[in-house]
Amino acid sequence: MPTSIVKYTGSLRTEAVHSASNSVIITDAPVDNHGKGEAFSPTDLMATSLANCMLTVMGIKSSTEGITPIDGAIAEVTKIMYQEPRRVGEIHIKINFPKNNFTDKEKKIYETIAHTCPVAKSLHPDLKQVLTFEW
Repeated sequence: MPTSIVKYTGSLRTEAVHSASNSVIITDAPVDNHGKGEAFSPTDLMATSLANCMLTVMGIKSSTEGITPIDGAIAEVTKIMYQEPRRVGEIHIKINFPKNNFTDKEKKIYETIAHTCPVAKSLHPDLKQVLTFEW
């Protein structure tokens, strides 16, 4: 079974359906690239997926290792586009953790996870991943 089915619906918009859950994601081309910008662009989703992955893997580590949970953590994602060729050149993510008195060891664990999550390791090494952690 495919992971998802993506349909081009016209006017630079797509609709993706997750096969296992039937969840739907709509994308639009961004305003600076001929689109309406009424939804996430495909590159917005890529940048956002990096933060989703980081937080998810941190949550897994918290539950499997019994370390201080990150519930309520918020990641602010900024995507920076480069030209010639047009591509995502940088993704800046600032993760704001809840005030849970994390130990220095836990902070190191979570920071390592952020830098090595599956999406982070799947992106091209030329793409700059700039991470900031607010404890």
